[in-house]
Amino acid sequence: MSQFKILYLASEIAPFAMAGGLADVTGALPKAFKGFNHEIRLMIPKYKFINERKYILREVIRLREIPVTLNGKTEIANVKSAFLPDSKVQVYFIEVGDYFNRAGIYIDPKTQKPYPDNAERFAYFSKAAIETLKILSWQPNIIHCNDWQTAFVPVYLKTLYQSDAFFKGVKTIYTIHNLTSQGAFDLDVAEKIDFDLSQTQEGGMFNKEGKLNLTKGAIYFSDFITTVSENYANEIISDDEQGFGFGPLLEEKGAKFEGILNGVDYSVWSPDKDKYLPHHYSKEDLSGKLENKKALLERIGLPYKEDIPLIGMVGKITEQKGFDLVLKAMDPLMKLNVQLIIHGDGDRALVEKLLEYTKQFPDKFNMHVTFDDKIAHLVEAGADIFVMPSKYEPCGLNQIYSLRYGTVPVVSAVGGLFDTVEDLDEESGEGTGFIMTDLTAEALLKAMKRAIAYYKKKDKWRDLQIRIMDEDFSWEVSAKRYLDIYERIIND
Repeated sequence: MSQFKILYLASEIAPFAMAGGLADVTGALPKAFKGFNHEIRLMIPKYKFINERKYILREVIRLREIPVTLNGKTEIANVKSAFLPDSKVQVYFIEVGDYFNRAGIYIDPKTQKPYPDNAERFAYFSKAAIETLKILSWQPNIIHCNDWQTAFVPVYLKTLYQSDAFFKGVKTIYTIHNLTSQGAFDLDVAEKIDFDLSQTQEGGMFNKEGKLNLTKGAIYFSDFITTVSENYANEIISDDEQGFGFGPLLEEKGAKFEGILNGVDYSVWSPDKDKYLPHHYSKEDLSGKLENKKALLERIGLPYKEDIPLIGMVGKITEQKGFDLVLKAMDPLMKLNVQLIIHGDGDRALVEKLLEYTKQFPDKFNMHVTFDDKIAHLVEAGADIFVMPSKYEPCGLNQIYSLRYGTVPVVSAVGGLFDTVEDLDEESGEGTGFIMTDLTAEALLKAMKRAIAYYKKKDKWRDLQIRIMDEDFSWEVSAKRYLDIYERIIND
């Protein structure tokens, strides 16, 4: 396989700037590329809150005072450099005017609404990234863009920079992480960001349902499109509701659209080295898992009861994540001999209704209404069963974490959940978890009852735990598939 020069663009990269799962992906996949000896560089906006001293950001003299012009309006970009922690992956932080000198990434913390100029903010970032490459005289083979905030790049390269010899042969790949966020703006924004106004008309490359849609533009202009699991790719095409009407457009891409499952950073998410766990353990010695269960129960204020399964849930408390189904299943669930911990925050109505059950069943149910990474890790390690009844889940990571921690997943059959969990055949013992037959409270309860019943078969349960801890969803597996795509489109 050829050695590639890869520019990886994103609006979030862990640990510098994080608003969701995108940051975890962009902070891990580039390390895997580097591990295969490819030259990979990252670019991200220089947000106000990024701690320059902590992450050792350094000025790059030749990357100061770069003029970036859109629609006749010039802003000045300044670029600093650092490395992803514990790696040799270089990251460039791009500051453009005052566009990123704000408290939030996408949303104003004061108003709790998206910044009204988000399209312009990320358009300037994208064009500044292109200009930075030219000043560096570093020509990548591939520019890998992530979600709508970087969708401008494939458009600009084939319009504004079409005749620029520096970018001749440079290919673009665009990854859709979640179609619930598409980058939809009023049509008059097109002029501000130097998009072709004729393509904002109905039927144009940028018009979707009367809005300027950046994801649609990226799909048209990119050389290849990916999304974050094979099943989600199929859902986007076959299910108009899941695909938000993008199905026909992506189907037209044919072999240039693929689902590639996100990976997991096992240097962070592994029970034998997890820095947040009071007790480490492995498939060879599971005793630490029980000790973590006791520590978790003590932490959340539930009594330890021998042979009682502890069910864990971590995530945003929303209907999309299936918490309305959990609420409907609570009465019959609380009649069973189980304990339940939910860690997360979200929809206030759902949170308040679930909190009522903590009063009714103080020895069986607890809610930790916030988000604390330490608690999230402890739930993965301390729970016996992990439940994810999502109605929409492009990839999902917690079910993958659960497998490595020997915590048996109960999941819905959507998106990446379906790709990563195989329903248990209780006769043969094959399978890695329990899958809901449909998206109802009844199906959720039935799947949980199956898991609870199997938990009582101690030897079989232990065998299941040991087996699922061998499942490999490392980033190296995903990186190899991306590298194969890079090879194909470069040679196309």
